[in-house]
Amino acid sequence: MTGIVPAPIARQPWQMLFPLVTLICFGALVLYSAAGGSWTPYALSHLMRFCVFLTMAFVLSRFSRDLAMFFAFPIYGVIVLLLVIVEAVGFVGGGSQRWLDLGFMQLQPSELMKPAIVLVLARFYASLPVGMVPTWRSLVPAGAIIGLPMALVLLQPDLGTSLAIGFGGAIVMFVAGLPLRWFVGAGAAGAVIAPLAFFFGLKEYQQKRVFTFLDPESDPLGDGYHITQSKIAIGSGGFSGKGFNEGSQSHLNYLPEPHTDFIFATMAEEWGFIGGLVVLGAFALILSWGLSVARNSNDRFGKLLATGMTATVFFYVAINLMMVMGLAPVVGIPLPFMSHGGSSMMTNMICLGSLMMVNRWNQMAPRSGLSG
Repeated sequence: MTGIVPAPIARQPWQMLFPLVTLICFGALVLYSAAGGSWTPYALSHLMRFCVFLTMAFVLSRFSRDLAMFFAFPIYGVIVLLLVIVEAVGFVGGGSQRWLDLGFMQLQPSELMKPAIVLVLARFYASLPVGMVPTWRSLVPAGAIIGLPMALVLLQPDLGTSLAIGFGGAIVMFVAGLPLRWFVGAGAAGAVIAPLAFFFGLKEYQQKRVFTFLDPESDPLGDGYHITQSKIAIGSGGFSGKGFNEGSQSHLNYLPEPHTDFIFATMAEEWGFIGGLVVLGAFALILSWGLSVARNSNDRFGKLLATGMTATVFFYVAINLMMVMGLAPVVGIPLPFMSHGGSSMMTNMICLGSLMMVNRWNQMAPRSGLSG
């Protein structure tokens, strides 16, 4: 086969690229339908963004290990600075101050922090002597690295993105080998602090989201409208769906945000259970490939980086699907590679580009009977 397929093509991670392209193309069809049977304004820009960010991912995959480690802390510092600038002169949209108006685009620095926190923590623990991992010297600096951007993002306010940053950071810390009792203690402390944070730390609209999640039928035309209509759309799709471009919930404007946060509900109404299986299967293939890249890595930095980037994509998928099914509060997290939106696709393609980079390091690593 090496004589038939050129080596550079054969080395590409097709087990990830095939399901990725499937999701992108399927998402374009759903966006075409969400726009009432038009390629604009959603589907065409969705495909164009993918082409741009896929190119970016391939460029990122060519970075060396030394270069990635060298830029880890500078990248983190620049994004923290951007978050501070957002607080000072950020663009306000939808009641939140999350964007910087660059003229040609609206940049959301908090999205960039999701992969950046994984990169900087992987760099931190890769350079930390193994003997220090079970000590406080591995916990306090990492806690500060995670806590600063989480606090800045909470000020915007953006609870969903803040939790995503914390989740990615916690996964890297866990894989790095921090004692399990620390995580158990953090969970217990979180359970004690949660009620206080809910009543005194969350905004009123954020509290309403939690109450709505617990009982959406109590106000089906108000705060519970999003979840109720999403459930109706998903349920009405049945086994095989109503048919392409035949979804009534999205076309009659019953379903809010059918092209972004609730695109899975838009898809499920038209493509049914079968379409849902295709989407879940594609994500399962991508995530399993990411974990295999982490397992095959024979260096600490690559293993931590690959695991954290896979966890970041998983967080997006899990929270969005739980949200549209009424299993989690509505927090405004889009579905990767299907929802319309440049910031989300950029973040997730950075994660995949980083995984492709680690995968290339694995391919270049010397084979040994002791490796793995």
